[in-house]
Amino acid sequence: MTIHWCGTGLSAIPGLRRLIEAGQDVTVWNRTVDKAQEAVGDLTDKIKAFDIDVLGGELAADDVVVSMLPGDWHVPLAELCIAKGANFVSSSYIAPEMKALDEKARAAGVACVNEVGLDPGIDHLMAHALVADYKASSAYDVSNAISFISYCGGIPKHPNPFRYKFSWSPLGVLKALRSPSRSIRDFAPLDVARPWDAISSYIAPLPAPESFEVYPNRDSIPFMEDYNFDADWNVKEFVRGTLRLNGWAEAWDEVFKEIETLSGPEGDARLKEMSDQFWNENAYDDGEPDRVVLCVGLKAENDGKEVWNKTYVMDAWGDERGTAMARLVSIPVSLAVESVLNREIAAGVHAAPSDPKLFTRWLKEIDTLAQHLQIVDHTA
Repeated sequence: MTIHWCGTGLSAIPGLRRLIEAGQDVTVWNRTVDKAQEAVGDLTDKIKAFDIDVLGGELAADDVVVSMLPGDWHVPLAELCIAKGANFVSSSYIAPEMKALDEKARAAGVACVNEVGLDPGIDHLMAHALVADYKASSAYDVSNAISFISYCGGIPKHPNPFRYKFSWSPLGVLKALRSPSRSIRDFAPLDVARPWDAISSYIAPLPAPESFEVYPNRDSIPFMEDYNFDADWNVKEFVRGTLRLNGWAEAWDEVFKEIETLSGPEGDARLKEMSDQFWNENAYDDGEPDRVVLCVGLKAENDGKEVWNKTYVMDAWGDERGTAMARLVSIPVSLAVESVLNREIAAGVHAAPSDPKLFTRWLKEIDTLAQHLQIVDHTA
């Protein structure tokens, strides 16, 4: 069984190296061979120029294809895997087109595993762990009011005036700021057109509690089902969102105002221009540490009184191993690959596993990647 790892961008390397160093049979595919050789050439000479047709000619049943390529490659590669009886892994969100492959994947006995990076990925594992813990607790009561938060952010370890730094092109961040979000607040859906319309403050329960700016992103509501919330739960709050340094909204105020005015081809051209400027002014310097903070919390209240309240909190930063972002995205991907090879994940299209055996084992490994990982019990 061969692992075909496609893409050797900045967030792909630690997990790829981990699999090669563990003795797995890995072929590395990248659009630029030189970049792949620079990343892993000291470990392997099985490096090829990415071409989906050439890959298809080599792909065998029970192999695993890992896509760390841009998102538009995920579905074509997953379709190729289903046709060949091979498995598929990516760190990206499950797009509707990927979800639509579920029946075909099941029929072919193929696992298509997605959302196994940092966010989405580690956040899912934490949510599954908390929900399982709560359901097994004496505080569990179907009449409890449930509040859930999940905030994740890649931020500079050493704050800059812009309150943010970029590891790669800022264009994706700028485009995300134009996206609406949906969450639950005060027992009702909350629709927000732009992130800056819903910025609030959150105090992360780190060893030294720290305040951040947070805002909802994407559509949080479908994740209630993904996290095994029962349909009859009384959900007061449910939000998955982004975490930023305090002062971010003020530093980006002019950016928000301009983004609001952009549209059409001219707007896209201006976004690219802004992206280039921000990259020149606010990219990470070589060796400069990044930081990742992730907080996932579940709270149950009965008659206004907290009866269960825990937060899974992670703080990680770049060190001699490289950036926090790279290891927290790619090493969980490598864990997913191993679980697929071990046939621990069923056929079909899946996100990060809810199986306690798997999420417990993966979180134990993630504990070695972060400088701080803890479950905080607020009612203890």
